[in-house]
Amino acid sequence: MKARKIISILLLIILPLLLIVGTPEPAIAAIREQQEAPGQMLYQSRHTLRDNTGSSWQLILFKRIKNGEVENVNLRLVGFPDAAEVAHPQPLKITTSRGTVFEGIDEFAEKAPAPNVGQYNLTEILPQLSKTEGLELNVAIAGDKNCAIAVPIPVVLEWKEIAGNV
Repeated sequence: MKARKIISILLLIILPLLLIVGTPEPAIAAIREQQEAPGQMLYQSRHTLRDNTGSSWQLILFKRIKNGEVENVNLRLVGFPDAAEVAHPQPLKITTSRGTVFEGIDEFAEKAPAPNVGQYNLTEILPQLSKTEGLELNVAIAGDKNCAIAVPIPVVLEWKEIAGNV
């Protein structure tokens, strides 16, 4: 009887805390390798993260190697259709937790495959990022607005591994 009372009290304390705090989203990801053609490999990392408004974004960092040469390291951002429209041609602003700001070049400045898709060249930026800092991505969206996506350190480490500078 006493154990039942203790369990009831714990549930009354723990359940409301879980509802208030929420449960963390799983950060399960792996670097994917894919041979696209003879002599051409694609390496990518995929994560789904939420922006400061609660909207989900798919973040796909990828590197294509063709005949032993790295073409570029790009970050593709895909918002939920009809929820976000990426403003082109605007750079992606990348801010480290220490306040350093970088700008990723808009690869879809001329024509995007869909309004909710942006792609940015991070080839020169990734080697400069720290392995101990998270990032905030500021994406220009339609209506002269911005949204911010927090990128945790484990994701940054995965990106640096793909870029080859861990």
